[in-house]
Amino acid sequence: SRIVRVLMLPVASVCRNSETPFLLVLSYLHVHTALFSSKDFEGKSQHGAYGDATEEMDWSLGQVLNVLDEMKLADNTLVYFSSDQGAHVEEVTPKGEVHGGSNGIYKGGKANNWEGGIRVPGILRWPSVIQAGQEVDEPTSNMDIFPTVAKLAGSPLPEDRIIDGRDLMPLLQGRSQRSDHEFLFHYCNSYLNAVRWHPRNSTSIWKAFFFTPKFTPEGSNGCFSTH
Repeated sequence: SRIVRVLMLPVASVCRNSETPFLLVLSYLHVHTALFSSKDFEGKSQHGAYGDATEEMDWSLGQVLNVLDEMKLADNTLVYFSSDQGAHVEEVTPKGEVHGGSNGIYKGGKANNWEGGIRVPGILRWPSVIQAGQEVDEPTSNMDIFPTVAKLAGSPLPEDRIIDGRDLMPLLQGRSQRSDHEFLFHYCNSYLNAVRWHPRNSTSIWKAFFFTPKFTPEGSNGCFSTH
């Protein structure tokens, strides 16, 4: 069945008429520095200012999802939640408090192209179309949002330029087990910094760096002395 509504989070155009197709792009300042939260959440988490901001953003997203449920729009609405980069591991206050979150086992963070800087969670919900609980362990890109939404809306892609994104629906619906991105190019401003290559018909994954950050002090996961 053809989708008639697309809701993307976070990334605003809002239509209050539930019978009209709409696109909501909601971009949060939460968990971006400088950190802040309202009085209802300030000082309430076990992880300082970053935890407070995270919990308030989680609550706010819940409010949006609740409205979709109440208006009986959830089954016909695609929700996409993601981030634009990994956590800023170098964000440290004068008191030594780390305010940039965590990238877990991945090296690096915001502003570089190691996995900690570019690998972010992507969580999608569309109950009538996407199977709940599935995990897709294939590389995609935020550039994929545009062609995916255009395809679902029945709109042709521009033909006067190269579109780098790919339609996500074959992966999300299990019609494909492999990302259409054989190559992913990673930039530092206007400079090509790294290239990821997953050859067709191969389990090998290669990543070439053309220049790398110098992490300091030795053994650290960021360039702390430069911040």
